[in-house]
Amino acid sequence: MNRSVAVLAVALVGCVGASPDPGAIFEGTAGRWVDLSYSFSEETIYWPTAEPFVLEQVFYGVADSGFFYAANNFSAAEHGGTHLDAPIHFAEGRHTTDEIPLEQLIGPAVVIDVSGNITPDYQIGIEDIEIWESSHGRIPDAAILLFRTGWGERWPDRLEYLGTEARGPDAVADLHFPGIAPATAQWLVDERDIDAIGIDTPSIDYGQSTRFESHQILYGANIPGFENVANLDRLPETGGFVIALPMKIAGGSGAPLRIVAFIPE
Repeated sequence: MNRSVAVLAVALVGCVGASPDPGAIFEGTAGRWVDLSYSFSEETIYWPTAEPFVLEQVFYGVADSGFFYAANNFSAAEHGGTHLDAPIHFAEGRHTTDEIPLEQLIGPAVVIDVSGNITPDYQIGIEDIEIWESSHGRIPDAAILLFRTGWGERWPDRLEYLGTEARGPDAVADLHFPGIAPATAQWLVDERDIDAIGIDTPSIDYGQSTRFESHQILYGANIPGFENVANLDRLPETGGFVIALPMKIAGGSGAPLRIVAFIPE
């Protein structure tokens, strides 16, 4: 086992109380791994004003030298599909993608399920968190907080997921999906100590937001965001552990994200 894998295994053991054998974690015998990322393809959903994901085939087949070879070029906006919002996305002087400490991207997961309350323009309220805490206790410090709205069941249908199939600036006014209320974002900054926040919708602000206040509040506190997170229905409300590693774009405001969870058993 190489050093980086060993360090990660030790972190998992310490945080989730799994088997002291690091190999058991990575072999899956100490628990299970859950992929929380959507694949990037022509189906990937992007903001109506963003450039979509494009995969351009460079070569696929048998080369002149007789061996098989495949290579592609790809292009895409930073913000689309399962992706990271770096704090600088809405907060001047805050962390860029490459500046976010690893400690904020790897940690214990808290999943708050609000899917039973959801309407297309629902804003997650402080009371939703208080109800969760009344059963599970206070959100632990340094947690990665994930909101499950159930919206992921609509992926990859653009009309169902975004509220519109249209593209371009005019389409933004027709966006409808749940998000985090600004008052809730401010409460989390003032009253709790989370390392990162994620949601299974296109944005941490709800679709009809025009000022993106939850972005401004959370990112102003250097709390990164994960958007379009997949498979949150496969995570327990507590006890899981998240690893969320974006493409390390120097100076980036965001990046494609591979986010996974480990669930000890």
